[in-house]
Amino acid sequence: MMNLTLSRRVFLAGATALSVLAGGSTATLAAAPADTLVIAKPADPQSLDPAVTMDNNDWTVTYPAYQRLMKYETKDGKGLTSVTGDLADSWEASEDGLTWTFKLKDGQKFDDGTAVDANAVKFSFDRLFRIGQGPSEALPSGVEVTVVDPMTVSFKLGETYAPFLYALANNGAAIVNPKVAEQGDDDGKAYLASNTAGSGPYRLANWERGQTITMEPNPHYGGDKPAIDKMRIVIIGEASARRLQLEAGDVDIAEALPEDQLEALESKDGIAVQNYPSLRVTYLYMNNQKAPLDNADVRRAISYAVDYEGLIDGILNGNGKQMHGPIPDGMWGRDESVIQYNRNVDKAKELLASAGADGAEITFLYSDVDPNWEPIAIATQANLAEIGLNVKLEKLANATMRERFDTGDFGMATGNWTPDFADPYMFTSYWFDSDRHGLAGNRSWYTNEKVDELLRKAALSSDQAEREKLYAEVQKIVTDEAAYVYLFQKDYRIAMRDNVEGFVFNPMLLDIYNIAGMSK
Repeated sequence: MMNLTLSRRVFLAGATALSVLAGGSTATLAAAPADTLVIAKPADPQSLDPAVTMDNNDWTVTYPAYQRLMKYETKDGKGLTSVTGDLADSWEASEDGLTWTFKLKDGQKFDDGTAVDANAVKFSFDRLFRIGQGPSEALPSGVEVTVVDPMTVSFKLGETYAPFLYALANNGAAIVNPKVAEQGDDDGKAYLASNTAGSGPYRLANWERGQTITMEPNPHYGGDKPAIDKMRIVIIGEASARRLQLEAGDVDIAEALPEDQLEALESKDGIAVQNYPSLRVTYLYMNNQKAPLDNADVRRAISYAVDYEGLIDGILNGNGKQMHGPIPDGMWGRDESVIQYNRNVDKAKELLASAGADGAEITFLYSDVDPNWEPIAIATQANLAEIGLNVKLEKLANATMRERFDTGDFGMATGNWTPDFADPYMFTSYWFDSDRHGLAGNRSWYTNEKVDELLRKAALSSDQAEREKLYAEVQKIVTDEAAYVYLFQKDYRIAMRDNVEGFVFNPMLLDIYNIAGMSK
């Protein structure tokens, strides 16, 4: 019988003293033991269901708990954007690119000892498409999954899809134990929201919401035994408290620290601040369906009002660069000929007056999951006040804020975005396709039929030159219509104890750790 009670296990308090005030400024921890990797995060996960979550913060747990058909390659200690087999031993595509067949590796097992087979792959993808939330949209609609034999599975696509193989490496493509269906009549959604049921190197052992998450090795994992016996995530809302715990050696890794704290840590003994070029971007959502933001001239006015250089210099200490449209530097398909908004208060006032929106009020949402978001919100409020817009700031729990995104109940908000695979599709189809309004990616609730047509054509083409032309046309339209405020692209910087070894950074996997290959 499948053991699906891992998250309810009780660990003896005397084993490791641990007390964290969730969201508070203080935390008392025992020093991180040698066999445990301790990561300090600012916020709890929201859901651990791979078919539901679209948040890197959740993926810290789900990536090591599940395997996928494909995974990102690592070469010489460096994470690559190319993919190789994870559960897949081999694969081939038909000449027309519509049928993909995968042979599975032998010896892979879920954490209850059940073998991973073609039926499990079919169950996972059928479930993903039945649930039909954001993660399913990394794959084209109408995919038919067929069990060819116990260790062979095929995917029949209704139309060609250029990034198909890469999409199989993302979080939503996780292979789930079919026995989760026994947990209720909801396809296991309630269960998987707070439990794991995968074949990855680790499994969830305990989750005390707002305090700690503990992961332990999957005893049936088909790969090499990991060196780290446990991964413990501690939730510490205050960035300064995360930093102090790192300095004290109570945690091994501290996420989401402001630039000034990272710079201070660079001179501390026992701490290494790692810096990696990334495709992570920060931008402002503007609800294109809510007045006054339903007027493109108002959105253009806001885009001219924002002090991009001031944000980069004042908040990032210069460690960033202004975006040039939606596709970041380093991603093919980026078009630098599109308009790049720069601060021009007079132009902004002129556009706002022509739209008749002087004195309009806009609600601006942010959370503290990223320490940069609050100063961005405050600076934007001041910038927009200069041109005659009244911005009402609302600081929310991150989960509450994301719920508001999904229902369109907001005016503006801050956001970060990283790609799941190295393709402009991630920065275009997700952001602008009208089928993806809300958390699925189009968080500005932008709609343009011409853009929909171009994006869907680009996704079907296997000709990269043609796709580049289509994406260039999309970028010109969406930047002219100011669907978002494209703020900045910044390197990924993270602070950890200098005895942590084996960490591999991958630009597709921010806040995700290869803990099976790490040690202390």
